[in-house]
Amino acid sequence: MRSFRPRKRGAAKSPVDATQLVREARQAALARQQGYRARSLELYGWICAKCAREFEREDLHLLTVHHRDGNHNNNPPDGSNWENLCVYCHDDEHSRSILAEYLSGRGKPGTR
Repeated sequence: MRSFRPRKRGAAKSPVDATQLVREARQAALARQQGYRARSLELYGWICAKCAREFEREDLHLLTVHHRDGNHNNNPPDGSNWENLCVYCHDDEHSRSILAEYLSGRGKPGTR
């Protein structure tokens, strides 16, 4: 049976450094993103899949990787879950689903 008594002084856990945890999580996410982004750019080129805008090195930061299934952790090496979209088309892609939810009634307050 579990006791709800306070722990003894010697059994206390060491404090967790939240700042360090956040820093490590951000570094891991950045490394993961750079890995699949580089692979996606290599596979699909520096072109937006939706509007066909071509990018140069100086504006390549405007080309993003869109996950087709919405799962940012689903990064198969063949790139089957990715498409390169410019920031404008990427924003449009995500706002379409928000609009669809709203129009279907799932996004309206008090209708769930």
